[in-house]
Amino acid sequence: MATDVKVLARADLSRLVAVVLGTRPGIVMLAPVLAELRRRQVPHFVIHTGQHYSPNMDAQFFADLRLAAPEYRIDGVASRTTHGAQTATMLEGIETILLERRPALVLVGGDANTNLAGALAARKLGIAVGHIEAGERSFDWSMPEEHNRRMIDHISDLLFATGEVAERNLATERVQGRVIRTGNTIVDASRLIAGRLREQSVRDQPAPFCVVTMHREENVDRPDRLKSALEGVNAAAEVLDLPVRFYVHPRTAKRLSQFGLEEWVRGLPRVTLHDPLGYLDFIGALAAACLVFTDSGGVQQEACIHHVPCVTLRENTEWTETLEIGANRLAGCDRERIVIAADAAVHGRREWEVPFGDGRAAARIIDCVEELLGA
Repeated sequence: MATDVKVLARADLSRLVAVVLGTRPGIVMLAPVLAELRRRQVPHFVIHTGQHYSPNMDAQFFADLRLAAPEYRIDGVASRTTHGAQTATMLEGIETILLERRPALVLVGGDANTNLAGALAARKLGIAVGHIEAGERSFDWSMPEEHNRRMIDHISDLLFATGEVAERNLATERVQGRVIRTGNTIVDASRLIAGRLREQSVRDQPAPFCVVTMHREENVDRPDRLKSALEGVNAAAEVLDLPVRFYVHPRTAKRLSQFGLEEWVRGLPRVTLHDPLGYLDFIGALAAACLVFTDSGGVQQEACIHHVPCVTLRENTEWTETLEIGANRLAGCDRERIVIAADAAVHGRREWEVPFGDGRAAARIIDCVEELLGA
């Protein structure tokens, strides 16, 4: 086709769905959607942007979630060091594929640069956009994820909201697209692997212990915040007399080395460092833990789903429902606040009602997809 095409006409589009993913949380979020597309035999293909890519971990996530290998993978994204370069590389790569395949709909999930690139590429070509996990807001304008999720929502045709709070945010912002409350596909993903978790008897892991993950740039790219947060986690573990398993994200490992903190963190008496896990193994460890410390939105949700109390190492969260039911506490990276929050979390109740839906989010999403496709 002509290389100067800028917008595709509706007649140019095929009855295809493109699913764009590229981060480990995004793979988890979209796994139930891909399973439902496959179950209903809706024609689709997957573009992996490579935003989070390491061969072993990537392959393990796809294996754990029983996903086929992506049909397309964009090379060179992980080596880009700025938001602009990373997003531009993905945008160009995704656009090239969309021009070749001409899907009627592009699905993205979450708030990473991957999703913004996918949504922008589709919108500029005149392809419909569906945003899974639409309407989540931290109201923290310093977070790149907050910029991304707002922009994606305002250029999407189908906005799949997890619940009432997200719906209300979208109504307040007067988005142009159609808003559908579906529940959260993270619940669907947890159900997909629940049987295998039981088979592996993950809850028989030695206990009690805590889990910690950190990866957000506002935390790990600043040595003062990174060090303060880990000091707080270690101090909380001392008070609670608990060991801590620190699953070190590749970005965090790089920063610990860059800041000369590797030996320091290994000297924390309560903290042991571990390589990142595949999805199944990580959920097994999290489900067996008595407390989780994290700055990840996905881990906040997963802790809530598995009834593990959470201390969030941020000043805010897009998952405000977890705060309201007592499943989560905000502590930032302040040492004393982390200790206080951890003590309250461990001694609080764990029998909250999970606020993320009934595990049928993917089915509701694909109902809307089939309607758009004219199935």
